[in-house]
Amino acid sequence: MRGWRRRLRLGVLARFQQPAQVVVGGFAAAVAVGTGLLSLPAATESGQRAAVVDAVFTATSAVCVTGLVTVDTSGHWSRFGEIVILALIQAGGLGIMTLATLFTVLLAGRLGLRGRLLAQVETKTLGLGDIRRLVRNIVLFSLLSEAVAAVVLTARFAVGYDEPFGSAVYHGVFHAVSAFNNAGFSLNTDSMMRYVADPWVTLTVAAAIIIGGLGFPVVFELARNWRRPGMWSVMTRITVFLTVTLLTAGTAVFTLAEYSNPATLGRLDAPAKLLAGFFHSVNTRTAGFNSIDVSALRPESLFTTDVLMFIGGGSAGTAGGIKVTTFGLLAFVIWSEMRGEPKVNVGRRRVPVSNQRQALTVALLGIGAVTVSTFILLSLTAHSFDRVLFEAVSAFGTVGLSTGITADLPPAAALLLVGLMFLGRTGPLTLASALALRERTRRFELPEERTIVG
Repeated sequence: MRGWRRRLRLGVLARFQQPAQVVVGGFAAAVAVGTGLLSLPAATESGQRAAVVDAVFTATSAVCVTGLVTVDTSGHWSRFGEIVILALIQAGGLGIMTLATLFTVLLAGRLGLRGRLLAQVETKTLGLGDIRRLVRNIVLFSLLSEAVAAVVLTARFAVGYDEPFGSAVYHGVFHAVSAFNNAGFSLNTDSMMRYVADPWVTLTVAAAIIIGGLGFPVVFELARNWRRPGMWSVMTRITVFLTVTLLTAGTAVFTLAEYSNPATLGRLDAPAKLLAGFFHSVNTRTAGFNSIDVSALRPESLFTTDVLMFIGGGSAGTAGGIKVTTFGLLAFVIWSEMRGEPKVNVGRRRVPVSNQRQALTVALLGIGAVTVSTFILLSLTAHSFDRVLFEAVSAFGTVGLSTGITADLPPAAALLLVGLMFLGRTGPLTLASALALRERTRRFELPEERTIVG
């Protein structure tokens, strides 16, 4: 047994020389397994095999916790198919490497250096430390958060909407897991539109989305030092400040822009309008549920949604996008450059140059991916620019909000969105390093020469 494990370990090490490669490979393997399961006749309501494009798209959307769909989740997939989707959401949210690390701990009782490195890449921890305890806390915290949300939703569905208890439990668990993992999959054809004025449902879902999207390191640090903001790390400060700022700004913009729009908020009373505006602002942070008709949003609301989806949520959480830490670091870089300061400081901490370069790389790769994909989608479809751009940003940000054109896309366009969702979940920088054949270290320095900028 020991020899077999050693040969397997050596084979893996020979195949993947970098932890990032294993992370990408793990997500790809999960997508492949999910595609296979969703391709079974038992996975559909009709008992017929699902189209390959639909199976691949749905599996990728679930593993990458996006929520975009080419077919109606409850109408097309059977109970078995829905459970497969739920399992893929859970695996994608926690992270393939987080689960793999947990299983390694449970089976082997100890964790080696390479295992710690793999877990560090997936959980975005800043030091090796006790990865085993961290992974355990991540899993326990995730399950506890999902359980609390599931209990509240189950009670509301059973009491407020007279659903049979078994159905209420199933719907409560499904939507709780989907919300905490920022997936946006719903068993309702209209997503959350039937609950637009119900604070018990929408606020519970919103709370699960926010907690899951903050990022595990931030949540754990807040739990330890929530009364002492002065002790917060740079990442926690940026994440909390920008999360509150973007949620508030998004709520204000959506509520004011759609206040009199009869197709969205116009038919609601004032408290319900504010609730719907807040819920939409939360979901632009990469969750993908909608309590109003996204296709009926005004242009200014669509554009604001694009921006918020691209920024995304916190690092090391279940959210997507370039992350608020990336956006925040770039803002501090710009501010320091405008002030003529040679170093970038956040509070009483100096940000390393490597962090600044990573933030710039992630942002520019994200812009490039969305730009190229939008151009290709425009050539493949007859839809307008604003809707095509919205779909591309939603896929890259692993959001799942849609103006309704995803189901009408040709296979080539759907597969392009598959690639965007995968890129958005694994991360542009992680994917780029995983695809690199080898690392090169320059052993000499070239003469410095300044160029004109701007």
